[in-house]
Amino acid sequence: MPRVVVIGAGILGLATAYNLAKRGVKDVLVVDRAYLCGGASGRNGGGVRAQFSSETNIRLMRESIEICRDFATEMKINVWFRQGGYLFLTRTAARARDLEENVALQNRCGLPTRMLDPSELHRIVPELSSEGVRAASFNPGDGVVFPWPFIWGYARAAKDLGVTVRPFTEVVGFETRGGRVTGVRLRPTRLSPLDATDEVLPAGDPYTEACDDVVLCAGAWSPKIAALLGLALPNKPHRHEICSTEPLKPWLGPLVADLTDGLYFSQSMRGEIVGGVAVEPVPEGVNQQSSRRFLTTYARALVRAIPTMAGVRVLRQWAGCYDLTPDGSPIVGRVAEPSNLTLACGFMGHGFMMAPVMGRLLAEHVVTGQTSPLFARWGLDRFARGELEHENMIIG
Repeated sequence: MPRVVVIGAGILGLATAYNLAKRGVKDVLVVDRAYLCGGASGRNGGGVRAQFSSETNIRLMRESIEICRDFATEMKINVWFRQGGYLFLTRTAARARDLEENVALQNRCGLPTRMLDPSELHRIVPELSSEGVRAASFNPGDGVVFPWPFIWGYARAAKDLGVTVRPFTEVVGFETRGGRVTGVRLRPTRLSPLDATDEVLPAGDPYTEACDDVVLCAGAWSPKIAALLGLALPNKPHRHEICSTEPLKPWLGPLVADLTDGLYFSQSMRGEIVGGVAVEPVPEGVNQQSSRRFLTTYARALVRAIPTMAGVRVLRQWAGCYDLTPDGSPIVGRVAEPSNLTLACGFMGHGFMMAPVMGRLLAEHVVTGQTSPLFARWGLDRFARGELEHENMIIG
């Protein structure tokens, strides 16, 4: 039987499974209701950054960026990792003060982040308009990757170590005994896999996979799955849209993010400008449909920031779901009951970038059974205690 069932075959679930196998756990099953890259991991902008407002996130992301830097060599797959930096902008006095405090903390944590006066922006992005900008920060060590190869790389490496990856498999229930999960009820939803190396059972009736541990990292779908165990999670799905332009000659080094309106954009290795912006209100629940309102809002914000983008054509747009928590920090760690369930969700819009280091930490957590101080701070019970872990550098 699989000793560990990982629910969610996004980058976090696959990174966890890979690290479990590396630590000698031979029986690992990863299940997902859709195809690889079908959720948020395959629908994000690919940014990886250490510019955060909490020491925990800063130190975690320093390590995660190191893993990203070595990923292509270790996994033998090109992820187009490019460290052009992150350039954060703000247009209000309050957010400018936040930015100054955050940069001071980042410096204490060893990051070379520096504050910029609006008049200095042209040194980093000559095309960027400084009109209305109150302050900016820049860390040259932040970067951008192409998300899909990260998922493929982890999936292939996990399978090579004996992990079973089973897409198109929906969780429909659990079997419990003595305050523990003893089995996961699954239902195949597709007859054949998209990837011949994935294991997909014939579509049909539900069946049970026995287990000793369960790791729930299904992103925006996590609350619905947790509810099958009578567990209420406070995180909510929030649609976030992105679009990509026609390819342009290389001109943009960093990812640019505006903390005021949630605008962000970067240039891919193929030349497209890929970005998004905050749009409210959004439909409730899990919704991955595109909207015309996003496209017009994004176009106005992008042209305000880069006036020369006015005539550029859009190739496509798509959407994914942020997994929002009340304090902007994840929910990670074991719960009181069932005692062998580990949560790993609520990563807002930065779950992809944290997954490389979190996958390693989650594997250690499952294997050793020990609760680290990090997971204690990010535990589900912090909401009942009122001890929240606020993060204010959230894009979108």
